[in-house]
Amino acid sequence: QVQLVESGGGLVQAGGSLRLSCAASGRTFNNYAMAWFRQAPGKERGVVAFVSSTGDTTRYLDSVKGRFTISRDSAKNTVYLQMNSLKPEDTAVYYCAACPSPIFLLKIYSPGSYEYWGQGTQVTVSS
Repeated sequence: QVQLVESGGGLVQAGGSLRLSCAASGRTFNNYAMAWFRQAPGKERGVVAFVSSTGDTTRYLDSVKGRFTISRDSAKNTVYLQMNSLKPEDTAVYYCAACPSPIFLLKIYSPGSYEYWGQGTQVTVSS
């Protein structure tokens, strides 16, 4: 069992920054690839960023490339999402998710590939 707890969400003006954190407890953190998903009202949950269990592979949603950075700290069992140049369309509930490693890269975009989820944190970007 892996428990995931997100923090760092909030209200920010367009162009601002936020850093989301996801603290993991339970089974060995390094055995899991991690991802951030988001879900806006009336829309499906979709992947924003992915990082492999070793941290050497990352993937991003096209619309956040160059603005968002995912990273992980094994010593702290924590994964981060640094979000810069935020836009109103980034407004959503952001979820941290974990899946056992290894995982085929084609599968990282499917929520069904992830076994554990956090409770979500709201990010609201005002224009």
